[in-house]
This record gives sequence, structure tokens and C-alpha cells, in this order.
Amino acid sequence: MTDPYETLGVSKTASAEEVQKAYRQLAKKLHPDLNPGDKSAEEKFKDVTAAYDLLGDNEKRARFDAGEIDAQGAEKPQRRYYRDFADRGETGPFTSDSGYADLNDADILSEIFGRRGANMKMRGGDVRYHLAVDFLSAVNGAKPQLALPDGSEITVTIPPGTRDGQVLRLKGKGRPGYNGGEPGDALIEIEVRPHPQFTRKDDDIHLELPISLAEAVLGGKVKAPTPSGAVMLSVPKGANSGTTLRLRGKGVAKANGGHGDQYVTLKVVLPDKPDPELEEFIARWSKAKAYDPRRTMEV
Repeated sequence: MTDPYETLGVSKTASAEEVQKAYRQLAKKLHPDLNPGDKSAEEKFKDVTAAYDLLGDNEKRARFDAGEIDAQGAEKPQRRYYRDFADRGETGPFTSDSGYADLNDADILSEIFGRRGANMKMRGGDVRYHLAVDFLSAVNGAKPQLALPDGSEITVTIPPGTRDGQVLRLKGKGRPGYNGGEPGDALIEIEVRPHPQFTRKDDDIHLELPISLAEAVLGGKVKAPTPSGAVMLSVPKGANSGTTLRLRGKGVAKANGGHGDQYVTLKVVLPDKPDPELEEFIARWSKAKAYDPRRTMEV
């Protein structure tokens, strides 16, 4: 694997926010779901994910910068002891005609922790993924499939109310452990795609709802969409554009139970094509019922 800084296109002095931003941009561009059948993009996506797994973890990044682990997160052999013995021409447990080839993982652990270190169990590393989901899937919950670098798939449970940028942890789905140690976890960052009608603010849903001139003047029941399905909404007589109505409990599931609300802002919309009959009626009406909607504005 190449240098993780080069893979993400950031400098070694980049902040954690800059590293995350670079990763998200590359992940969106290279994600296999957006590049079906493109093996090159898939390989680059794996490299980008592995690079962020290293640099996105402050402890791993510090150890990498200090030369303690390599670009794959593996421990680097502490070879200074070998050099010390070899330089003096002495023989011992760290010298051989094969150079450093005899320094395997068991030897390194033994050197640091004693012979018992060869049997030490070590937890596997965590792996980071990026998963884009639809707005309604995040609000209502879903169970999409996530393709792993080895070609397998896992089911990801998206809890109702999941937020953009939220990280879900799947225990045991990371890198395998060493010497029988437990595997690491999969850390899945969620990207919530925007919806053409709904917007979210905290646990509330906001919607702009078009209504006709007749519905605005006369009031009545109209159908309004919500994330959980359409409901009938009562429009009061004389409703103006900008009038906001609340639908209790039709928002996002809250972490501590219950739901937020949905706020529906009305927008009066005239017919697409000019209506001579309507124009004639308004002309007659306005002569007798003239009013100034801007009377409270300062000039």
C-alpha cells in the first residue's frame, strides 16, 4: 500500500477535519455502488478506505508518523537490537546469515514481552466504510447490504432517526485478530442523501406544500406527504403563503423515545396557464374589495 497521506491527497500536517473531508470526497467518487464493474475504482476505494482507517484514528496516525506501524497498520519490527548485535559481530538469538528474515512476529513479541509474547492474542484493527442511504431510509430505518473489499456482503441495520455523518459500529466485522485474538469492528459512516421534498432539522421534518387559490380562500382538507405516509391536513380559511401548520409526532424518531413533529409551510400556487374567467372575477372583486397587503411595510 502506498503512503496513506498520498492516497488521500493531504499533507502530513493536515488536520483531522481535512483528512475526513478528503476521504469523504474520494469515497463518494470511487464507491463501488457508483462505479459498477469498474475494478480500478474498486481498488482505489479499498486503498482510500484503508488510508482513512489509519489516518482517521488519532492514535494510529501518531504511531504511523512515529514509524511504529506501517501503512497497513502492522507493527514494525524493532530492529535496533539486531543492528546492535550485528554491528559488533556478536552471535546470539538475533543474528543469522539471512539478515532480518528471522525477525517474525513471534520473535518481536518475545523480544518485548518475553517468550510468553509469542502466544499473546491481539485484537484485529477496525475498518472504516462509507455508506450512502436515502433520506427516508435514515428516518424510518432500513437494512441495506454493504459490499466488503473481499467481495462478500454484510447487512447493515440503519436505526430509525440515523443522522448524516453518524458512524455505526458492527462488532467483529473488522480485520482478523492475531494469534486467536478477537477481530476488530467495522465502522460505517452514514451519508444521508437529500430528499426532493423533505428537509430535516434536529428531530423535526419540514415540508413546503403547494395549495390552490380556492383551498387558500375556502380552506378544507388536503393530502400532505409525511415520511411515514400521506395524511389529511386541515387548511384554514384565508390561508396565506407562509402559513405553517404542525403535524404532531410525524417527525423523526428520538433517541430517548417518541418522535419529533412535521412542519408544513403552505404556498399558494395559481394555475399554470392564465384563466380568463379567474382574471375577470378578480378584476371585478378587487374594485369593490381593494386592500393593500403592503400597508404595514416601511417605504
